[in-house]
This record gives sequence, structure tokens and C-alpha cells, in this order.
Amino acid sequence: MMPFSDVAVAVLVAWNAVMSGAERSAPRAVPSASDSVTARLAPMSASLPSGLTLAMRSSSAPDTVPRRPRQKATVYSDGYGTRLSIHRRLSWAMLPLFAASYFSGDQILNKGSEAPSWARNLHRPAATGSALLFTAQSVTGYWNQWEARHDKNHRKRRLLHGALFTAASAGFVYAGTQLADEAEQSDAKRRQHRNLALGSIGLSTSSWLLMLLGN
Repeated sequence: MMPFSDVAVAVLVAWNAVMSGAERSAPRAVPSASDSVTARLAPMSASLPSGLTLAMRSSSAPDTVPRRPRQKATVYSDGYGTRLSIHRRLSWAMLPLFAASYFSGDQILNKGSEAPSWARNLHRPAATGSALLFTAQSVTGYWNQWEARHDKNHRKRRLLHGALFTAASAGFVYAGTQLADEAEQSDAKRRQHRNLALGSIGLSTSSWLLMLLGN
């Protein structure tokens, strides 16, 4: 008979062989992607305050940030650009006409019939040229103002420019018609004619500078 120790060793060797074969034949569980994500998120979830859970946002989830509506573009005609070019070019002729009207009128106001001939010959053509200029500026300016009525860019500045120009035009019309006829017979009317013309010159120059410096 074999000694007891040899029998015990033989039993242990046989048992280990049986168990090793069972482990090799048993299928192994492959960790899934969800298990690995859960394993990674577990420490993060544990660190959150009670009542809060960690959720993964789907890429298809709707954006909750409010978006501003896009501003509608304003389409201008070719005529708008042509009128704007004419309007700007004529505005530069305004200053020399104002200067000629003022200096010639000042000579007539202070010296009356003894005013130099250049002043008496220049004042009326300068005033007439200013009237024609303001007529052309009114046509091009108001036409473009109407076409740009839906454009919100610089709208306040355009409206203020138009209001100042309209007030100046009204002053020039009254000074050149009603007061011009009365100024030939009255010194007070001549001074009123001069003051109203100067006020209109100031308004129109301010209107011009508003657009010139704004651009």
C-alpha cells in the first residue's frame, strides 16, 4: 500500500487538474460599453450632492438658449445710389452759396443804396442758386428717405437730418419770398430777413455736418 502522504498528494494533483479544465471551458463575460461608462461615472456620481444625478446629454437634444431673430436685409435700388451721389456732391456747393449770400446781403443791409455793385449784383443770383440747390436736395433726399424707411441702421440720424433740412428749407422759402419783398421798403424787415436766413443757414449746416461726420 502507498503511504498516506503519497495518496494525499495524488488527490490534490487530480483536483487541480479538474478545476483548471473547468475554468478553461467556462465562457468569459465580456464587459460592455455601458458597463465601462457606468464604471467611469460611478466615482463622479458619488461626489455629487444628494438629490442630483449625472446624466449624459444627447447630441440631438434641442438648444435651450434663446436666439435673436435675424435682422431683415434692406435691398436698395440702383437709383438710390445715384441720388445719394448727387445729394452728396451738391451739398458741397451749399457753403459757397451761403457765403456769397451772407456777405453780399450784409453790404446791402448796412449801406442800403450805397452798397457796392458787386453786392447788389451777387445777392439775388446767390439766393436763387441756393433755392435751386435746396430743391434738388429735397428731391434726392426725401426720395431716398422713403426708400430707406425700413432700414433700421442709422434711422434716427437720417430722420434728424431730414427734420433739420426741412426746417431750414421752410426758413429760406419764407425769407426769400415774403420777407424779401418787404425788405426793400423796411429796414426792420431787412434785418428780419437777414436773421431768418442766418438761422436757416445754421440749421442746414448742422444737418450737413450730422451726416458728413456720421459717415
